[in-house]
Amino acid sequence: MVDIEANLIASTASSRPEGRAVGAHFHNPAVSADFLASTDVVDWYHADVRTLAWYLAGGETDPVEVARRCFEWVRDEIRHSVDAGDTTVTCAASDVLLQRTGFCYAKSHLLVALLRANGIPAGFCYQRLSIAGAGPPFCLHGLCAALLPVHGWYRMDPRGNKSGINAQFAPPHEQLAFQNQCPGELTLREIYAEPLPVVVDTLGRHPTVTEVSENLPDWSGEARCGGLLVAAGEKSGRPHENFPSENRP
Repeated sequence: MVDIEANLIASTASSRPEGRAVGAHFHNPAVSADFLASTDVVDWYHADVRTLAWYLAGGETDPVEVARRCFEWVRDEIRHSVDAGDTTVTCAASDVLLQRTGFCYAKSHLLVALLRANGIPAGFCYQRLSIAGAGPPFCLHGLCAALLPVHGWYRMDPRGNKSGINAQFAPPHEQLAFQNQCPGELTLREIYAEPLPVVVDTLGRHPTVTEVSENLPDWSGEARCGGLLVAAGEKSGRPHENFPSENRP
């Protein structure tokens, strides 16, 4: 982090009451604890992740505003590995924060961690997109969703903007980085408490950005099980198997 930002975060952390839960104001007992959990990948208990989450919240009591701040920070301050020409592959939220770079999947891992650290239930979503934009081969694109007051589950894409890509946080309107444009592309309706194993495996197995780019994970039928099926704006989800996907974001 740049020195000014690091100093602000350190100052904010030092003023936080010892032992106080960052997300105490926003806890939603009606949602599965899995969507608030700290895990090996979504490691929001890591001190640096919690400190950044607290800094971004800045005492704000509106979960929607806190979610916006977290989304925009990850979108704008964490480099997309390919766009930036980076070589380091990251996966766990704390490592994404440390290295300040990641694929779409890794950036979503950090965003979900920051949201959960602020007590906002959050999980992972995926699109299946054409790599060349004209049919096979396809790959998964990672994004995430948060359960927001009034709006329900709201998807957001922290991938990072550039020419031709303009993802925004504007609930209830959903503005993702990509739209489904050709046969075979789809937006999975599921929201997962954990990243798909094929995504974590890909990021862990290939040590360079080039290798990951050459072996991007793709959707498979088993990815339909184990998540919540939700429609835009739903306040909760339900476990399911083999539900149809949306053919639009």
